[in-house]
Amino acid sequence: MLIEQELLLSFGATIENFYPADIIFDEGSTPKYYYQIVKGRIKLNHYNENGKELILAILTSGLSVCELLLFMDKTYPVNAVVLEPSTLLRLSKVDFERMLDENVMISRNINKFLSERLYHKIIMLENNTSTHADVRILGVLNYHKSFSSEQSKYSFEVPLTRQQLASMTGLRVETVIRTIKNLEKLSKLQIRDRKIYY
Repeated sequence: MLIEQELLLSFGATIENFYPADIIFDEGSTPKYYYQIVKGRIKLNHYNENGKELILAILTSGLSVCELLLFMDKTYPVNAVVLEPSTLLRLSKVDFERMLDENVMISRNINKFLSERLYHKIIMLENNTSTHADVRILGVLNYHKSFSSEQSKYSFEVPLTRQQLASMTGLRVETVIRTIKNLEKLSKLQIRDRKIYY
C-alpha cells in the first residue's frame, strides 16, 4: 500500500465504494482528490478521434489513481473507470498537501513511487513502438509486474484480459491471443485456467 490507510483517515480521507462502469473522474476534469485503491480494479483510458479505446493502465489494490496530477495545475488526460466492485480512500487535495508537508518520509516515498512508475512507463511506451507483438506484450506485462512485491518467474497473475492487452498495445485481439500462446511455448509466461502468469 502506497500510504497507510490509518494515516489517510487521520487526515480526513473518506472510504468510497464504487461499482463496475462507475466513473471516478472524467478526462478534462480538474483533480481535487487523492485516490488510493483499498480493493478492486480501476482502468485509466482514453478514446481516440475514431472512438477506439486506449487503456493506459489497470490499477489494483494499494495503488493510487493519477496522484501526479495533484502536483500540477492540469486537467485529467484520462478517464478512471471501475472494472469490478471497488473501495477507495479519497482525500481532498488540500488535506493531501498538508499530509505531505507534515510527513517528510511519505513525501519521499511518493517521489520514489512516481519515479519508478515513470521509468517503467517509459520502457513500456518504448516497447509499444516495436513492430513485434511479443515485445509490446512483454512491455505491458513487465510494467504491471513492476508494482508487485513478488518478482519470481510465473508468480504474477496478470490482471488483464486479452482484450485489455490489445487495447494497451494497439494490437488486434487475435494477434494478442496468438502471441501469448507463442510466449507460453517459449516459457516466457504460463497460462493456468485461462489466466496469464508472468
